[in-house]
Amino acid sequence: MNWGGLQALLSGVNKYSTVFGRVWLSMVFVFRVMVFVVAAQRVWGDDSKDFLCNTAQPGCNNVCYDHIFPISHIRLWALQLIFVTCPSLMVVGHVKYREKKDLQYTASHKGAHLYANPGKKRGGLWWTYLASLIFKAGFDAGFLYILHHVYEGFDMPRLSKCSLEPCPNTVDCYISRPTEKKIFTLFMVVSSAVCIFMCICEMVYLICKRIQKVVRRKIEADRRMFAESHEMTPLAAPRSEFKSKSSVRVDPTVSMHNLSNINTEKEASEKK
Repeated sequence: MNWGGLQALLSGVNKYSTVFGRVWLSMVFVFRVMVFVVAAQRVWGDDSKDFLCNTAQPGCNNVCYDHIFPISHIRLWALQLIFVTCPSLMVVGHVKYREKKDLQYTASHKGAHLYANPGKKRGGLWWTYLASLIFKAGFDAGFLYILHHVYEGFDMPRLSKCSLEPCPNTVDCYISRPTEKKIFTLFMVVSSAVCIFMCICEMVYLICKRIQKVVRRKIEADRRMFAESHEMTPLAAPRSEFKSKSSVRVDPTVSMHNLSNINTEKEASEKK
């Protein structure tokens, strides 16, 4: 399997991912794919050949091996990595669809753009990105449950009992390098758990950021309405003042000019 091609295909997701998404992608390809390709495949490469049971009955080894290992860890992990990385292609496909739609809109509207940034996580792309995170975390959790259910835990027993036909009686079976296989199993399980945690952190980050934007828009709208209402009140104030002034009748004889005229007339009559 060409894991390098898958890495090159998914590397474009980093342009549209958050910090948590970049850390998740690094965790997948460094701590899971690299360990899977370099070491894990070699550790499980001799599990069928070196599986031994203390009997010479033909077919007993094969039946007991199939009972103890109903599915190989290597094939299960390979399937898990494929399912976990595929939801990221949803985001890449949605961005490509936006870019194509933007080119068509630009060609028909004389250079105008439908999307200022097709990779911006807004609208439908935000929901696609959130759905991809849910799928990634769900696939990882589902495969961990399958591994725990099939093998009844994450332990690798040194000795297994088998009494299936054509074994003549209950025989003891031994797998090769159980401690090493147990260490790699725990490592892959912990890596999957960390990836699930990163997906959950990214989901919480996206939802909190979306709520923060909605609250900020509401606050800005309230401020705008408050400012518009205060801009209207100064225009209404002179009308009320004009009404109040027009409603009160002022006696013109009380003015200072009229009083001065009256005083001058009195002085002139006294001189005469």
